[in-house]
Amino acid sequence: MPGESGQGSSATLTGAEVAALGRMRRHVRVLSHAIGGRGTQRPEGLQAAELYIQSVWEEQGYELRRQTYEAKGVEVHNLEIEIKGHRTPQEILIVGAHYDSAHELPGADDNASGVAAMLELSRRYAPSAGTPAPARTLRFVAFTNEEPPHFQSDSMGSLVYAKRCRARDENIVGMWSLESVGYFRKQSGSQKYPWPLDLVYGDVGDFIAFVGDSSARSFVHESIASFRQLSSFPSEGIAAPTLLQGIGWSDHWSFSEVGYPALMITDTAPFRNPNYHNHGDTLETLSYEEMSRLVTGLGRVLAELAQ
Repeated sequence: MPGESGQGSSATLTGAEVAALGRMRRHVRVLSHAIGGRGTQRPEGLQAAELYIQSVWEEQGYELRRQTYEAKGVEVHNLEIEIKGHRTPQEILIVGAHYDSAHELPGADDNASGVAAMLELSRRYAPSAGTPAPARTLRFVAFTNEEPPHFQSDSMGSLVYAKRCRARDENIVGMWSLESVGYFRKQSGSQKYPWPLDLVYGDVGDFIAFVGDSSARSFVHESIASFRQLSSFPSEGIAAPTLLQGIGWSDHWSFSEVGYPALMITDTAPFRNPNYHNHGDTLETLSYEEMSRLVTGLGRVLAELAQ
């Protein structure tokens, strides 16, 4: 990977970062605690999460669009907002996160944290924020049905969406999937890897990972190089065949399947978080200061990519 990983920061959070921390904690609390399980096995939770995301985006000043389809006898929706590019609007960058959870579980890290980070990034481009319009078009998309039994099937929300993009011949120049971005630990032994990566990387789970398949190598390099230049947050990156365990474990897989460059931004989920896909994945286990620092860095990179 290009560049050098940051070593983290001990500086006090800025006022803006403290405010972002509070908003993201609230998003995670509502999704994982107030709503709870979110999926076609519990459609009322999925619908409540959808309405919450809608309310946040409308509060930010956006007009929401839905992509509706049926899965397991349940009407489900992908949700999107768009900021039209002012110079090359036909070039589209997507930031996405799935809002369903596995097995009717709370899913605080997986993936209320990813949704919270996405909502905070979209806030920076809200009409009232005063951010200059991007040169490229930005889309923020909340995907349904990432988790089993829909994962890597025709009913997976991001695959339904990506296939529509391809059918419309849209020029998606890059896609970020925010997948479990809230669990960080500084203790030795807190990070695991699938073989043979355990022979290469360290055992401290304090970094964010940029992960893509081999076809996304250039986009992974571009994203992590920018992140390492603009942020001191620790980072690792990999572009590898999907035969390697974990490489395709999120919504970026869907975009790669139809030929778009895509990557996952993740805390590595089951390779770090012992609460992955169980009832321990709760609000209190996440590191909100680190999430806020991370979103600061991602926001800078997104602004650069969008120009």
